[in-house]
This record gives sequence, C-alpha cells and structure tokens, in this order.
Amino acid sequence: MSDQTTDWLGEPSDRERPDPVRAARGHAKPALPRRFYTEAGFSEGADGFRLTLDGRPANTPARNPLQLPSRALAERVAAEWAAQDAAIDPARMPLTRLANTAIDGVTPRMAAVAADLCAYAGTDLVAYRAGDPDRLVAAQAAAWDPILAWARDEFGARVILSEGVMHVAQPADTIQALSAAVTGVTDPFQLTGLHTLTTLTGSLLIALAVLRGRLTPAEAWAAAHVDETFQAAVWGRDAEAEARLETRRTEFEAAAAFVGAGG
Repeated sequence: MSDQTTDWLGEPSDRERPDPVRAARGHAKPALPRRFYTEAGFSEGADGFRLTLDGRPANTPARNPLQLPSRALAERVAAEWAAQDAAIDPARMPLTRLANTAIDGVTPRMAAVAADLCAYAGTDLVAYRAGDPDRLVAAQAAAWDPILAWARDEFGARVILSEGVMHVAQPADTIQALSAAVTGVTDPFQLTGLHTLTTLTGSLLIALAVLRGRLTPAEAWAAAHVDETFQAAVWGRDAEAEARLETRRTEFEAAAAFVGAGG
C-alpha cells in the first residue's frame, strides 16, 4: 500500500477490532492502536499539505487523503502525531479529529451542515438574559451587547432579547441575514470550525465573530461562559466541572484554528 495507516485511520485489517460495548461491560476502555511510526511530518502539494508518517502519506478513516489547507495547521496536526506515546490516543488529537470530520463528514454534505448551523440563528445564547442578580445581568450585558451591536453593523441583524428561558422569535430578516453569513462559508474546514464553535457555545453570533475577526478565541470563550464564570465566583469551583470545561476549551481552540485556516 502507498500510505501508512492504522485501524484508527481506516486501514483494512485481519485483526479483530476492539468492541466498545464489550469493553464497557467489562469495565475497560477499548484498546488504543499502537504507535506504528517514528516520524510525523507533512508534504506540500498543489491541493494543500498532507500528513505523512515516516514519509508516507496518511489517510482519514474514510480513506481520503488527510490533507490540510495551510502550512500552520499541517504543522500542528503533525505535532499531535509526533506527541503520541506508545499508543495513539484520539482524545489527545483534537485537530486531527476535526480534520477527519471536515474531510470525511462535512465536505460531502456542506449544505446540510450549513442548514444545521442556520437553526441556531433563532436560538442564540446571547439573546437569553438573566433577570437577576444584578451582577450577572451586568456581566452578560458587558460581554454580549457589543456582539449584538457588531451583528447589527456587520449583517444588519437585529436580535430581540428575552429574559430567562422563554423562547423569543427572531425577526425573519435577522434569520435570513445570519443564514446568509453561514451559507457564504464555502470552505469545509472553516465550516467545520464554525459548526463546532457554535455547538460548543450555543451561539452562532459568537462563532461568526471569531470567523470575521471581531473576537479572538480567548475573548469568544470568555463571552460564551459568562454564566459559568459568575457561578464559580459565587459558589466556588468544582474540580469535575472544571475538568469538563477544560476538555471543551481544547475542542474550542482547535475549532478556532480551523475557522482561521480555510483556503
């Protein structure tokens, strides 16, 4: 074969694949594939930068070329592979997993992914405000009002606010304007990043602000977690919740890299 892959990347194998159901019943995690390469790098071609393992081109799980749109992103994906130990752990490879998603999942169904994103235009996080306490109300306003002002200027989108969790219908022209911003993203890597940012935060506006350069990833993360920051200040930090949040932040930062890496 001309490329070097493992079961995890989609290479056919006579070996029995790990059974996650059986492993769960046995209170054990599925076995991770062994590291089979010494060196990770990439090669430049006419269509981008392809991951190489020991000099051989690598594939996605669906056996498409694992190819990145920018040198910077290719360097970071190669670094993920280089950092693996005796086993290849996908949990430690957020950029690689997103690349696989972009190539295998998003590229062949761009319209469906965009449609899924457009649904968030009517339920954006920043439209739903607390009625009290005053400190939280002020914190939400400080973080989210500038995003709403930017959306009005950038897209002509007027977002109606609601107090609490009661649903509020957004104007049709606002939905249309934000949907147009989404469908205007024609690069699958950027669309993958935009979708991930939106689903992680519950805010299409925050994700679009990262895409358009209005917010840095750090600013966007802070804006999306005003409520959690407030709760931690009042009640203290919970170790389990913090660990989960850190995992989500890793995914968020990977998605932000994809938003800025499209060709």
